[in-house]
Amino acid sequence: MLENFKSRWEIQHNWQLLFPLLGLIVLIYSAYKLALMFTSNYHVAFTIIATIALFFALLKLTLFIFKKLENKWILDYKWEMIRVFIVFAVTGSSSMFVGRPIMKLIGITKENLNPMLYWVLFIIIGLLFYQILLVIFGWIFGQFQFFWEFEKKMLRRFGLGRFLKNE
Repeated sequence: MLENFKSRWEIQHNWQLLFPLLGLIVLIYSAYKLALMFTSNYHVAFTIIATIALFFALLKLTLFIFKKLENKWILDYKWEMIRVFIVFAVTGSSSMFVGRPIMKLIGITKENLNPMLYWVLFIIIGLLFYQILLVIFGWIFGQFQFFWEFEKKMLRRFGLGRFLKNE
């Protein structure tokens, strides 16, 4: 069974099993947090059942997305898609954690600014840090080239391609 899994995900070395394991842990945690949002006022058994149901739904959704992106993203092995998804997840969460203190540091709070303007600035600052952190986490997870190409494509879409030297 493990050999079948390894061949399906093109895993050549046992250390590469770390990424599917991390992916499953993240899916279980996400399912638990979502279930907790809906079942916090109910018995713990409801939370467990909802977590299991959401885990399988998220797993199905993730595998569907993998299938759709398999030919679009240029990666050497299928298991690297899991690594890329982990980088996206870590980067998204981290950019918000970095954005809040930066906004407080420059004196932007909900109390001293129109709430609509605050959230627009929060999204813009989060997006800026997202771009930087995406490349950093991509490098940490060994996918720098993939994320650098992804970043260049995104900059071109934002109309900032002229800032890329000779590329």
